[in-house]
Amino acid sequence: MTDDSMAALYPFLYSGSTDLDAVMTSVRQSTVEKVDEIVTLRREVLERDGERIAACAEAMAKAFAAGARLFAFGNGGSSTDAQDVATLFMNPGGTARPLPAFALTADIAVVTALANDIGFEVVFARQLAASAFAGDIALGLSTSGNSRNLIAAFEEAERRGMLTVGLAGYGGGQMAELGTIDHLFVVPSASVHRIQEAQTTVYHALWELTQQALTRMEAGDSDDGAGTAAAGGV
Repeated sequence: MTDDSMAALYPFLYSGSTDLDAVMTSVRQSTVEKVDEIVTLRREVLERDGERIAACAEAMAKAFAAGARLFAFGNGGSSTDAQDVATLFMNPGGTARPLPAFALTADIAVVTALANDIGFEVVFARQLAASAFAGDIALGLSTSGNSRNLIAAFEEAERRGMLTVGLAGYGGGQMAELGTIDHLFVVPSASVHRIQEAQTTVYHALWELTQQALTRMEAGDSDDGAGTAAAGGV
């Protein structure tokens, strides 16, 4: 990152001022501006994609109810987010139900073996080919939408009949150009920081709505069972 880029993010570090009060005022202003920016961006994503996020969660709930597993993947900061996705679904804590979820970046031996022996662009696709089945869920995160190993993974997921969920930034990049990702959510920003913050909100909303959808589905099954039992007893 260049000095100009750093100065744009943290102007108070490059002001040359030795006035502590002035520096602290600049820090507070910068923090408020960033908070306002992410709040506005999250609101924009909600207004544009709220119904689609709910529909995606319904599809994920149906897949989990049918025995699906979720495979999450991404590079760099998105790799960390992919692991957070897997942890959130697999071990949510409290009374929330755990759901089978795995991060394809978690096994460093597999990732480095595939990268070394074949090429980094296959590190996710090959794992899906080895472990995933039709009906499972592939969830990939990218800020640019152009990561070649994500594109390869989504192509493999489509071949295997998986439910595909993508989170991208900017204009969606190659992930949007694929046209085959079942549920693609694009955060309209050129800031990697804001994109990842908004993506975190999106996948937490997906998790919460999936949990709610599964609860409704179970309640519906219970109601159907009670109705059948009552009908049988008449």
